[in-house]
Amino acid sequence: MGPVRAARIRRPLRGRRGAAPKVVALGGGHGLSASLTALRRITGELTAVVTVADDGGSSGRLRDELGVLPPGDLRKALAALCGDDDWGRTWSEVVQHRFKSEGALHDHAVGNLLIVALWEQLGDHVQALDLVGKLLGAHGRVLPMSAVPLELTALVRGHDPVRPEETGSVRGQATVALTPGEVQRVRLDPADPPAVPEAVAAVREADWVVLGPGSWFTSVIPHLLVPELLQALTETKARRVLSLNLAPQPGETEGFSPQRHVEVLVQHAPKLTFDVVLADQDAVPDFGSLQAAAGRIGAAVELAPVAAQDGTPRHDPELLAAAYDRIFRMHGRIGPWR
Repeated sequence: MGPVRAARIRRPLRGRRGAAPKVVALGGGHGLSASLTALRRITGELTAVVTVADDGGSSGRLRDELGVLPPGDLRKALAALCGDDDWGRTWSEVVQHRFKSEGALHDHAVGNLLIVALWEQLGDHVQALDLVGKLLGAHGRVLPMSAVPLELTALVRGHDPVRPEETGSVRGQATVALTPGEVQRVRLDPADPPAVPEAVAAVREADWVVLGPGSWFTSVIPHLLVPELLQALTETKARRVLSLNLAPQPGETEGFSPQRHVEVLVQHAPKLTFDVVLADQDAVPDFGSLQAAAGRIGAAVELAPVAAQDGTPRHDPELLAAAYDRIFRMHGRIGPWR
């Protein structure tokens, strides 16, 4: 299919029975936030499934001190689902607000503290996040991919610049994200973490599943390392979209081509297939190689102008929404949504 042009987004997709498509977006951090900000414009049936391996910043401190799931990526997803009205904008800014001080509260995000407080009060991760979403007026639901904090370990070639040909292990999400050298593979500890049942159910019941964009080894691939979640992703009758990043990330995916992102995903989940690989039309210097890599996972390639116009490697919410909207219409099932 040809590039998606900047155009007005049509009303939310609906089948002949009037139901909007159920969409599940998986990832973490700013990449997932970009996807959610776009997707909430085109469907009211939206669920975010978020990584829980973060160990840096405010999230890492709360995780170490209280033994809780890292709340940061969950907070970002909730903020992204806030509406564009005064209520939504206000609450999005409040939960993202960070304290600045010389004391213990320095750099803690308000939303992180709110989420952890509700976890402690309610003793239920999902119920607490649903309650925060209700308070914010979120246009969708946010779920953790696992109910236990996870630790990420990466196999990195050339981590030690003195020994560029050697491969060693790097532990911790924050460290992996900035590691020198080339990340080869990642794994989780515990190795077989339990998935949140509601996340598994959402994937199985979805019409569309969107994986990415985001930090490839620390926000995207970890979803494929949770056995129950990978099984659901593999067996779901939903159509699957792999949304690529606009540019390689320093450290984590330095020098990676778009097709290399697809190839490392295949290394971690060789049986998982997709219907569409979405990429920015200006971020693909070798369309043939990307098309070949996508073909190995059963996917067509859709090129679209989805980058912000200021030259920064950020997705434009309206353009990304237009791209998703077109993909859902062009590659969707004939007939009503389930």
